[in-house]
Amino acid sequence: MFRNNLLSSLLQDAVDELSSLPGIGRKSALRFALHLLKQPAENVERFTGTLQRMRTEIKYCSNCNMISDSGLCPICSSPSRDRSLVCVVESIRDVISIDNTGQYNGLYHVLGGIISPMDGTGPSDIAIDHLVSRVAEGSVQEVFLALSTTMEGETTSFYIFKKLNQFDVRISTIARGVGFGDDLEYTDEVTLGRSIQNRQPFVPLNK
Repeated sequence: MFRNNLLSSLLQDAVDELSSLPGIGRKSALRFALHLLKQPAENVERFTGTLQRMRTEIKYCSNCNMISDSGLCPICSSPSRDRSLVCVVESIRDVISIDNTGQYNGLYHVLGGIISPMDGTGPSDIAIDHLVSRVAEGSVQEVFLALSTTMEGETTSFYIFKKLNQFDVRISTIARGVGFGDDLEYTDEVTLGRSIQNRQPFVPLNK
């Protein structure tokens, strides 16, 4: 086994931890560990200290659930953003992908997941009620559903549509360009930007 080839249990422990990261295999983890081993002690301390501070000090925006260094994220606190438009996304990565297109200037709402019965994730496990509360306040004129076009994403969009249908608010979704089954995280910025510009009214598949 790969584990038995390492002479140091300390090095092995480091490889075990690094290889637990998404997309990092054991060979890559070994390369990273050996690289860190060659660095000056102060560099490694700064590296690990940064990760520790991120884990313990980072906050989540009280308005949209985006990560932030304070109680309100820079997007929600910016006076230049369109506060009448809220883009609903699954994860923080989607906020970064959409904002990088430069085609969207509204606010966001991070659900923190999507409805997936197979994974045991229901509506109460993600921030849908918080979204409903934001819309109920009356300042939101459009909710833009920018969820992945998978079956789980469509199910979540339909559930949100039903919850928001009682309010006088436009509900839109990504236009053609992002294919069914695609994850926003892996969609190129040009395609995603055009899909945002040309967003269309949300029509449930099973309406």
